[in-house]
Amino acid sequence: MKVLIVGGGGREHAIALAVSRSSRCEKLYCAPGNAGIASLAECVPIGAMEFDKIVDFSKEKGIDLVIVGMDDPLVGGLVDELEKAGIRAFGPRKNAAILEGSKAFSKDLMKKYGIPTAAYENFDDPEKALEYLRTQAKFPIVLKADGLALGKGVLICEDLAAAEDGVREIMQDKKFGTAGNRMVIEEFMTGREVSVLTFVDGKTVRIMSSAQDHKRAGDGDTGLNTGGMGNFSPSPFYTKEIDEFCRKNIFQPTVDAMAAEGRPFHGVIFFGLMLTQGGPKVLEYNARFGDPEAQVVLPRLENDILDVCDACIDGTLDKIDLKFSDKAAVCVVLASDGYPVKYEKGFPIRGLDAFDGKEDVFCFHAGTKFDSEGRIVTNGGRVLGITALGDDLKEARRKAYEATEWVDFDNKYMRHDIGKAIDEA
Repeated sequence: MKVLIVGGGGREHAIALAVSRSSRCEKLYCAPGNAGIASLAECVPIGAMEFDKIVDFSKEKGIDLVIVGMDDPLVGGLVDELEKAGIRAFGPRKNAAILEGSKAFSKDLMKKYGIPTAAYENFDDPEKALEYLRTQAKFPIVLKADGLALGKGVLICEDLAAAEDGVREIMQDKKFGTAGNRMVIEEFMTGREVSVLTFVDGKTVRIMSSAQDHKRAGDGDTGLNTGGMGNFSPSPFYTKEIDEFCRKNIFQPTVDAMAAEGRPFHGVIFFGLMLTQGGPKVLEYNARFGDPEAQVVLPRLENDILDVCDACIDGTLDKIDLKFSDKAAVCVVLASDGYPVKYEKGFPIRGLDAFDGKEDVFCFHAGTKFDSEGRIVTNGGRVLGITALGDDLKEARRKAYEATEWVDFDNKYMRHDIGKAIDEA
């Protein structure tokens, strides 16, 4: 098979690694890719939102399967465009990707089908949102931009003043662009956050693994929300009992609800869960592999990923016996100091060859490129995802943090407490 991956971050590097291990993959391309993905695939200078160019390239090269890694092209309808051109694509169509593309849609879906989630109200008008906050809200409270905001469009507001500022930021100043045209105001839930990645074929759900993200920029969960500063998998807090509850009350009902709405979902649903005292509830849905969740889950996949992608597209996932290794995985993100606000790029990265030939430690590139001299340099807020496998989470964490010392660049920044919750399990 000739395979094209769309995207250029750490998630796509993890997907590329999984695809490169498939005996069925004859040639691998990535658009646009990055300096790390270039060691596994031929990177082509086409942006993820350049749908016409992606379709033309796929036809020209005889691509057998396009795997869309990113949320923007999924929500924008890239899978639909590829299918119209007769090209197989892995990922939800536009009418199903709305599960992530609109938080208001997903909240309404959960309410309609009785899927446990936080109480909420949707608003199109900032004045009405402010009036609700002043007269009915209980604090702390959560404000969410309706659309895609790179994982950053969620504000937790401790009091009315902060909430009023948040409405201005999201709906009036449009800090997250058109994502803030609508807004969800939601009750603040307490408990542990856990993510569960699943493959879906329109009707059948197959669970990949649980994982736990670290969204805040600073140690001790301080600072601004980011796309994710690190991750571990599996989560010791996602117990057998919780899994049984979620399969029955959340995972299958979500897939059934989307089918009932005439929006059958094929691809990956990422369930963001809060383990509250009243049981697990849905925080959010994503319509694709998480980043950096993919980096801790996919290296443990024992199936041929192309077989699984085919089954999701063809509606035959019930015939797949999905298998993952018993290993644990921890990913520590090396970022540019100043992320997620302001940071410099273009610094050469030293020590990358230390990862060559390693079976249990990976360096996934998130924001890298080649400079004019052919050196690999930093090219984003999140630069590298250092991931290690271990017999248990503590061993994986120790190995991941050791490996963060193998590589260096000016303004390198990371959290030092990824997986600290493991000690409390």
